Amino acid sequence: MMTRGLNEMTRLGQALGAQPLTFLGLAGLGDLILTCTGDLSRNRTMGLELAQGKTRETILGKRKAVTEGVATAEAVHRLSEKLSLDLPICEEIYQVLYKDKSCADAIASLASRGLKHEFQDLL
Repeated sequence: MMTRGLNEMTRLGQALGAQPLTFLGLAGLGDLILTCTGDLSRNRTMGLELAQGKTRETILGKRKAVTEGVATAEAVHRLSEKLSLDLPICEEIYQVLYKDKSCADAIASLASRGLKHEFQDLL
C-alpha cells in the first residue's frame, strides 16, 4: 500500500510540475513511511479509528491537534478530478472520509482493480 501510495503521490506531483525524484527523499518517501508506521502519526491513528467504524466527525471532535490528511484528502480529490488523474488510494480515502464508505468496502474496491504496469505513468 505504501509503494502504491508513493506512486500516486509522484504522479500527482508530476502533473503539477514536480520532479519525480523529489518524492524519493525525506519529504516524500520519508514522510510517507513515518505517517504510515509511526504510533504518533495523527493520520495513522485516524485511519485506525476509521477502521474500527468510528466516523470522521466523532474522531475529529475529540482531537485537539489537526489531522492534516483530512483536508488534504479533499484537496487531492478535487485536484485529481481537475487533472483527470486516476489516484485510487486517494479516492478511496476521500470516499471513507467524506462519503461514509466503510474501510472494508474501500479495501475491497482497491483489491478488485485490474493490474497495470507499475511505472507506466512515470516514464
